[in-house]
Amino acid sequence: MTSKVHILLVEDDESLAFVIKDNLEKEGFLVTLAINGHDGILAFNDDKPDLCILDVMLPKMDGFKCAEQIRINDSHTPILFLTAKSLEVDKLDGFKHGGDDYITKPFSFKELLCRIEVFLKRANPGEAEIETCFNTQNLFFNHPDLMLKVDDVEFTLTQKEADLLRLFFTQKNALIKREEILKNLWGDDDYFMGRSLDVFISRLRKYLTKAVGVKITNHHGVGFKMMVVE
Repeated sequence: MTSKVHILLVEDDESLAFVIKDNLEKEGFLVTLAINGHDGILAFNDDKPDLCILDVMLPKMDGFKCAEQIRINDSHTPILFLTAKSLEVDKLDGFKHGGDDYITKPFSFKELLCRIEVFLKRANPGEAEIETCFNTQNLFFNHPDLMLKVDDVEFTLTQKEADLLRLFFTQKNALIKREEILKNLWGDDDYFMGRSLDVFISRLRKYLTKAVGVKITNHHGVGFKMMVVE
């Protein structure tokens, strides 16, 4: 990662803050740490970071209020909440207060890094890197790790399931012909491969049952489309 990317981390748990900061710096990020919401606002105004990571439960000013203050004069800097809360209402509160995404504790550093990379790719759409991580309203997908999370339920995918889901995400809201999918994933488009594709589509639909704004539709005799509302 480029050292020019500046991240503001606001976390009052000293042990967790140290681990996150240390790992992000090893990845090449510049990290400013604040241990309460009030200091977080001061640091944001002084440093103008590229991305904010805010714990929800903070002393002096909680993460939601901190995000509200940031959004008064800044509508574009990504805000990622760290929260121990898993209730849907708490997640929705985060979005209402100006957050762009959330990650529920406990989490792996890999997942945090992937979510950061998603934001950075959105900010730099001209980059030609192959996308490996995707997230929507309540879904997070890490292709290399074969991991799909919907709400707080985590699924370990097979390689073929992950490859198929990645293809859908890279061509979201577009009709993909059966022949294209089969040749892309199986290298052939014969009858038996086609039956296998139907099985994998069925599996993905089950995984995505509770994914908000994500649905795979069948266009009979033509192909499939994954509709994504972000």
